[in-house]
Amino acid sequence: MLENFSQWWDTLSNLLKVLYCIAFPSTFLLIIQTIMSMFGAHDGGMGHNISDTSGLDLDADISDGHVFDFHHDVGDIDGGDPSDFSSMRLFTLQTVVAFLTVFSWSSIVLVGSDVPSALAIAIGAVLGAVTMALVAKIIQMSAKLTENGTVNLKNAIGETATVYVPCPPKNQGMGKVTLTLQGRLMELGAFNNGDETIATGTQVTVIDVRGDDVIIEKE
Repeated sequence: MLENFSQWWDTLSNLLKVLYCIAFPSTFLLIIQTIMSMFGAHDGGMGHNISDTSGLDLDADISDGHVFDFHHDVGDIDGGDPSDFSSMRLFTLQTVVAFLTVFSWSSIVLVGSDVPSALAIAIGAVLGAVTMALVAKIIQMSAKLTENGTVNLKNAIGETATVYVPCPPKNQGMGKVTLTLQGRLMELGAFNNGDETIATGTQVTVIDVRGDDVIIEKE
């Protein structure tokens, strides 16, 4: 088998040898990336991998009484600046691998079809560039969808919540509240800004955010 490969390799022109040296590793990388993407392991930007939804309950629906636990489901999400997710990045590992794969195989097919080498390389480069742009656009759209599914806790400021676990007076501990945020019923740690314990079932207003918790006061 190795002898047959050696004989086949020796029959190739220098150009085809170079193209095959690009095609084989880039195709291998593309297959690995595809497999990783299927399992949510591809890179989605700076910080946390936004494609990994294994710890996220993105199907939470307040109609069935499900409570979205911010600490468990969102507390570890830190994707940096959201604009990193929504802007189209043309030069990434995924797009470069896609370019090299399409460019090399297209050029190989064209050279094998007796198309002049310069023209074959030019057409291959154009096809690779188009593929590169398409992959970049797909990644951008995927990132936007993921970004839209995350929760921004700052949106809770000014919202009404219901005390779930009694909230002790200011600086004496933390209770819990439930509130609807971005269409989801969530359970959040809550610090009382007042001097009296707020009992379970009391309506309160979120006045600020502290890390993954909220600061509340009686309405």
